[in-house]
Amino acid sequence: MTSIDPSYYLNNQPPKKSGSDDLGKDDFLKILMAQLQNQDPLDPMEDKEFVSQMAQFSSLEQMTNMTSTMTDFTESQNSLPVVQYSGLIGKEVTYPVYDEETDTVEDYNNGQVDSVSQKDGITSLVLSNGEEVSIEDITKVTEPKE
Repeated sequence: MTSIDPSYYLNNQPPKKSGSDDLGKDDFLKILMAQLQNQDPLDPMEDKEFVSQMAQFSSLEQMTNMTSTMTDFTESQNSLPVVQYSGLIGKEVTYPVYDEETDTVEDYNNGQVDSVSQKDGITSLVLSNGEEVSIEDITKVTEPKE
């Protein structure tokens, strides 16, 4: 007589998981259709219940879309260096002055930030004295002295 390998028993098989734990709009519509198909013909679902469920679904879908849009907007705003460094406007920054011959730091200057600009992927601060300094050269940020 042959025996059956115990690893083939159903309770020894790993559970197969498909899909996700989140219910989406397709799942909601499937449930709603199942409700309509399986309702008692002598006691059908009230119109008010049906409209209420559809309104809840519509509201949920709009909130999900709005959340997605706001997340995308926030991420896009935070990734823009101009927006990221706009908090420096009105602050006083310290930056090095390089000797052109030796390319070494000769001194440090201060200036108040008037605006932030970006050109060719390089973010710069435009100072009140007219100078434009790369954000990478800033060594110190302070509140302006009044």
